[in-house]
Amino acid sequence: MSHPAAGPVAITRIATRYARPGREHEYEDLVREMFTLMRQKPGFLGADLIPPERSGDPYHVVVRYHDDAGFAAWDTSPERADVLGRMHAVAEGEPVHRRLTGLEAWFEPAVVPASMNPPKHRMAFVTWVGIWPTATFFIWLLSTLPLLPGGLPLLAPVPFLVRTAVITICITAAMTYLVMPRVLTPLFKGWLVAGARKAAAKQQGEARPDGGQADGGPTVGP
Repeated sequence: MSHPAAGPVAITRIATRYARPGREHEYEDLVREMFTLMRQKPGFLGADLIPPERSGDPYHVVVRYHDDAGFAAWDTSPERADVLGRMHAVAEGEPVHRRLTGLEAWFEPAVVPASMNPPKHRMAFVTWVGIWPTATFFIWLLSTLPLLPGGLPLLAPVPFLVRTAVITICITAAMTYLVMPRVLTPLFKGWLVAGARKAAAKQQGEARPDGGQADGGPTVGP
């Protein structure tokens, strides 16, 4: 029996960069403008500007596209060249990029300031929600369901260590390419980052008493 091929896995790219002292607001304004331009490109999923926790720390720009084609369309666009050219006056050096996919992308808050991380107990709960049914299914399919002659499971003839290796490989692949990005992300993403959003909002209010937005504006979505 054939199975449909899995679609492209959403890609997250994190750019780390320092704003020039005294020009932080100008840098944030340019990032907000960049998000607006990114939104016009195909495959854009969302973006966030994570402000530094302390003066002198770097900014983190988190951008999500549906696939590599989306990033390619943005990276080769004249709009990107223009806004990045203007950023040289308000930012130090060039941004350092990190590209995340699969489970690594799911835990992307680990690379941004600690105050932006979802609570660990929530991350643990969501991970368990994914692993429990996934592990149950593969253990039942490979080590319990009588598929071989004599009513033996598929992995009954192989040594125990090989059996557990096969099962854990299946679980890891399913979690990385199906369960986390396709099932749990849309179900729990908002719940996981709710605390981080509140922390960011509080930080914005403290950073700008005039009501401005210190983190470069709200999340930009499709």
